[in-house]
Amino acid sequence: MTEGKWLVTVLRPLAPAFRRVLAVSFFVNCLGLAVPVFVLQVYDRVIYHAGMTTLQGLALGMVAVLAFDYLLRQFRTRLTQSLALKIDVDAAGALVRKIATLPLRALEARPTVFWQAVFRDVETIRNTVAGPTALLVADLPFVAVFVVAIFVVAPPLGWVFTGIAGVMVCLSWYAGRALEKAGAEERIQAARRDVLLGEMLAARGSVKALDLSAALAPLWEDRHAGAVEAALLRGRRNDRFVNLGLVLGMASSVVLTTVGAVEIVGQQLSVGALVAANILASRLFAPLNQLLGAWRQITAFRQATSRLNDLMAEPEDISEQAVELAPPAGRLEAERVAFRFAPNDAPAIEGVSLTISPGGVTGILGRNGGGKTTLVKLLLGLYRPESGRVLLDGADVGQFTRGQLAAWIGYLPQETVLFSGTLRDNIAWGNPGCTDDKVIEAAERAGAHGFILDLPAGYGTVIGEGGTNLSPGMRQRIALARALAGAPPVVVLDEPSSWLDRQAEEALRAALVSYAKEGRTVVVVTHSPLLLAACRDVVVIDKGRIAAAGPAPTVLPNLFAGTPAPQREVVA
Repeated sequence: MTEGKWLVTVLRPLAPAFRRVLAVSFFVNCLGLAVPVFVLQVYDRVIYHAGMTTLQGLALGMVAVLAFDYLLRQFRTRLTQSLALKIDVDAAGALVRKIATLPLRALEARPTVFWQAVFRDVETIRNTVAGPTALLVADLPFVAVFVVAIFVVAPPLGWVFTGIAGVMVCLSWYAGRALEKAGAEERIQAARRDVLLGEMLAARGSVKALDLSAALAPLWEDRHAGAVEAALLRGRRNDRFVNLGLVLGMASSVVLTTVGAVEIVGQQLSVGALVAANILASRLFAPLNQLLGAWRQITAFRQATSRLNDLMAEPEDISEQAVELAPPAGRLEAERVAFRFAPNDAPAIEGVSLTISPGGVTGILGRNGGGKTTLVKLLLGLYRPESGRVLLDGADVGQFTRGQLAAWIGYLPQETVLFSGTLRDNIAWGNPGCTDDKVIEAAERAGAHGFILDLPAGYGTVIGEGGTNLSPGMRQRIALARALAGAPPVVVLDEPSSWLDRQAEEALRAALVSYAKEGRTVVVVTHSPLLLAACRDVVVIDKGRIAAAGPAPTVLPNLFAGTPAPQREVVA
């Protein structure tokens, strides 16, 4: 999506509503001329000629004008509220869809607080485009109407108004430039603080158990102080310009009254015209003063739009499939695959070639940080190789949509993540239309069916935020059931037994062997001797390269004896 196009796409269907807001604003501002005209007529006609009948007519007319003005303003408020709701729904929906289609590396490259902030950016855009700032922008063009009215009512004062209005516009422009830099620094400091807060909350168990609060508190206070200092700096600048605008508005009344008095003495202006001109001045300077105060919102809008433009312009995963394909047999291949996390980083995976065929369990093991999980994500199509290819049944996985790969490859990540909801929901999510029978079958394969039935609410048990109502072993088996739901042709499991007791691990081994014998591909990243004993083939990864590979009975004895087997392609 090209830069800015996303916002245009969201706002274009709302163009008729924006035009209605402008039309209503036109009539509201035209009615704003009624009060100074009324005052002018009262001073110059009613008082001078004692025209009480004229006064009654003028007063009744103003009652009607004010009532109509109230109705128009209410209608305009309803319009902006409906616009705000529509923008919020459409823009937030577009952002969610964009995040869902971003490559995993793009999601991992930014902290969680960034993704929370972009949704606040949507709120900023909504509040600017369909809030008080939008009404201010709608009213600003009518400043020219009031200037013309002043030239008509009090010609000698017209140029005075024009000069003062020009000064206020220049002040507003300068305030916007000054506040933009301060606002950007405030956001940076707040983001640093929020990142630390997110990390503390995510690791709240460790923070509490190890009493890390004493060590983290000074760091938090330092970052919080930086955020507060940046906010105060931005606030001081904003207040300075707002107060300067208020003083300038009062000074303009003094100047206008002084010049008007001179013109009245010289019989070039009537008292009514001077009073009417002052009322017009208040209507003229009100939006200009509001503009000084609104620059913070306008600056935030520009920054939010810029960030979202950059995000929306990032490349996406393939989201549309050209043809509907039958499920693959499950043959995975890597051809001289290389990958690094950043251009200047050392390769995380370098020159890896292997073939994993259906019908057996393939184990991947190696030292911590050796590249096992990275290789798994390449096989899943979550990472794109820097060079080389990953194939599924001879087809490059890069051509498939995320939905296709998710349906064909079940995945259990190293870090077990569940979502608030019921046990059934957590097993079935990711498999649209998953029936109860398939949910139960997946739970049985994962060894979860028994303990689920022991719970008072069974599959309807609400597990709490992130599955906090379950033990780590229970969470791992539920996540495993989610990976097996729908019986995908390929299953990739990253340390699936890290939280399981021996009995559960033996049950898992039997389930994986049985699953593989059904003609499916099972890949397990593990150091468990129980699971490795069930493997047909083994791949040893060290420093991003294959250190040993081949049938498990050949590789494992040499590995545990301290003599790695020679590297060769894994072929079932």
